[in-house]
Amino acid sequence: MRKTSLLNIIALLIISLLVIQCGGGPSDGKGNKNAESDSLKSERGSKDDKGDKEVLDDDLIPVEVTTIAKGEISDYILLSSNLETEIMADVYSRTQGIVERIYREEGQYVQKGDTMLSLEAKEYELTEEKASVEYKRQTSNYKRLEEMHKQALLSDEELERSKFSLQTAEIQWKEAKLSLDYMQIRAPISGRVGERLAKIGKRIQPTDKLFSVVNNSQVIAVVYVPEKNLNQLRIRQPAFISSDHLDGMQFEGWIKRISPVVDPSSGTFKVTVGVRNLKNMLRPGMFVNVHIIVDTHKDVVLIPKMAVVYENEYMNIYVVKDSVAHKIRLAPGFEDNEKIEALKDIEEGDKIIVVGQAGMKDKTRVKIVAERENTLKR
Repeated sequence: MRKTSLLNIIALLIISLLVIQCGGGPSDGKGNKNAESDSLKSERGSKDDKGDKEVLDDDLIPVEVTTIAKGEISDYILLSSNLETEIMADVYSRTQGIVERIYREEGQYVQKGDTMLSLEAKEYELTEEKASVEYKRQTSNYKRLEEMHKQALLSDEELERSKFSLQTAEIQWKEAKLSLDYMQIRAPISGRVGERLAKIGKRIQPTDKLFSVVNNSQVIAVVYVPEKNLNQLRIRQPAFISSDHLDGMQFEGWIKRISPVVDPSSGTFKVTVGVRNLKNMLRPGMFVNVHIIVDTHKDVVLIPKMAVVYENEYMNIYVVKDSVAHKIRLAPGFEDNEKIEALKDIEEGDKIIVVGQAGMKDKTRVKIVAERENTLKR
């Protein structure tokens, strides 16, 4: 019995030592082990909170926004046309002859009256010289007879006959000078040479076209407008011209002429739009889009088209408030290539998403990573 009790005591001592060594109690009487355990738990909890926040930020959709502004927008009739020049002239010779020299080439600018081409003129020079001599002879003869008439040595009839001869000689001399001048083919208008058809050494006739000269400072676009728009148009009504090949540039224009006749076969009427050709960038023959402005709304909310998400026949945009994207159905008014008028539910100063809204759902949490400048500001 004694032996059994001794063994039980030894077993209990061993179990107690094992419990103390495995951390079941403080390592010293001050409880430092427990303090160290609490510190580790606190640090672990802090790391977990930070990790949760990083996970939350990663869940936000990054977007780019712009701030809504007010401005003006116009409604217009959009048509297409090829530009024409309002000032153009074909150059012909007034007489026949052989081309001796060409002074202007295609693309060069000429002033009205500049010599563009000259013909061989030897024959006309001799004719002019002969007429000049005859005119001088008749002038001298008339002066001599006039002195005789003053001395009553010549009758009035003879003096008058001499005067007529002088006038005839003068006219013949002027005709000869004019024919000689016609050997120089001059520009009828100021502009650029659009075409040169003459060749050196070629004999030309008055019916032969030699050059064409175009003045691009005034170009026009002729369009055919549906008759339903007849009452919307008036002379001097503003318009603008654009071309797909001129980087979105717009050229100011206006209605110059409106035909009063409606074509029954097409149901359209002819409208001529004048264009201010700044820096001579527009050329006759260019294909352009003609926008005839029929109404303008000022001080309205404008939405950039790049912000619009199309859903069937509806247009939606996303307004960001407190990091949440709210889906709003757009009530559109006037629109053009860049912007749309918003009639309701959107106010100046709202931030709308312009990048990252594709496929987005209503009330999605977002993170604004950039804000784009609003180019539609007034």
